[in-house]
Amino acid sequence: MTRGARALVLCPDIRGQSYAIDAAERLEEACGLALAIGVVIADARVVPVRTMRPGTLFGSGQVEQIQADCELHEAELVIVDGALSPIQQRNLEEKLRRKVIDRTGLILEIFGERAVTAEGRLQVELAHLDYQQSRLVRSWTHLERQRGGFGFLGGPGETQIEADRRMIRQRMARLRKELEQVRKTRGLHRKRRGRAPWPVIALVGYTNAGKSTLFNRLTGAEVMAEDLLFATLDPTMRAIELPAVEKAILSDTVGFISDLPTQLVAAFRATLEEVTGADIILHVRDMANPAHESQKKQVLSVLAELGVTDDNGESTIPIIEAWNKVDLVSASRADELREMAALQGDALVISAQTGEGIDALLEWIGSILTKESRVVELELPASDGRRIAWLHANGEVLAEQELRGGREGPLRQFTVRLNPKQLGQFARL
Repeated sequence: MTRGARALVLCPDIRGQSYAIDAAERLEEACGLALAIGVVIADARVVPVRTMRPGTLFGSGQVEQIQADCELHEAELVIVDGALSPIQQRNLEEKLRRKVIDRTGLILEIFGERAVTAEGRLQVELAHLDYQQSRLVRSWTHLERQRGGFGFLGGPGETQIEADRRMIRQRMARLRKELEQVRKTRGLHRKRRGRAPWPVIALVGYTNAGKSTLFNRLTGAEVMAEDLLFATLDPTMRAIELPAVEKAILSDTVGFISDLPTQLVAAFRATLEEVTGADIILHVRDMANPAHESQKKQVLSVLAELGVTDDNGESTIPIIEAWNKVDLVSASRADELREMAALQGDALVISAQTGEGIDALLEWIGSILTKESRVVELELPASDGRRIAWLHANGEVLAEQELRGGREGPLRQFTVRLNPKQLGQFARL
């Protein structure tokens, strides 16, 4: 798909089908996805569908109208915000004489462009092949080049489509093996971080809620943060300082979205698994978006799939909400949100863009992480540099004084705040 192509964006509203968000909001989201891949939106509209046609999805009159709209707006691409079967996609392309792409294909295009890490690229390619193997609408010669093109792919009776399908299956099998290895490596890294004394805070939220902007403000990093859907795909981690917590790890994750293609739900599970190892989940919400309530439901639904929350939304990991983009709402609405957040008890109003509420958010996270901490008094030989250095690096040393020497020489007394995890680690030293 070429950047800058003029596109007609269509949101089918199928009678009798239930949707997470209403048609106007779905159309707006579809336009956001189209902009994220760099196309120019020539026109966008909701198309009511009384009865789904197996061959084209839309009725014949609607197809003619869509073709006329394409001519009128000089659109060279048609984006359908829904799932098209391979036959529907092919028939629409023939009738409209233009490239047609559905929601799954569009999201795959975005992910393919944004994935940076080796794991991200593997996941996207696997998802893309899974999607394309039933369609085979493109030339697969690039796969032949990737596997060396040995020239013995098919016997004389094998059709091109059969050869292509087998080539795709072989490539997918190889990608799954590579991904399994990457998952094992990621699991080892997660275990190593679990043994480290620093708590992990995972940012989650609907796509374009402002997670990366908040991440950059808290860490001073320069992660890609734009007003685009799926600006972040690969998990990023940085160390931050918090009140009463010398060091914590902040993790930025891929944004969630309604009706995520099934291929990508499976492919990006490993990326989202970072959330399951967190000490706190910080749910960033775009409160300037009219659909923020339905977006919250989507996020909680994904967290439930990952095993973080149960059916009632109860979580094994503390979840706090950062109500973001307060700078984009009216003053009266901002006041109303602050009152609602105070009543809810697990939410705080912020603006990642202007910095409003950030200090209070850091204080709050710090207080949650130190809630189970205990102040203990320890006596150590002054010569025990290893354990003394560990206390200063990992605990909060409140007081330190020299005592009269014992049998092993001078002693030092420490009054230090440690959480249960740190106490266990200190005991093992």
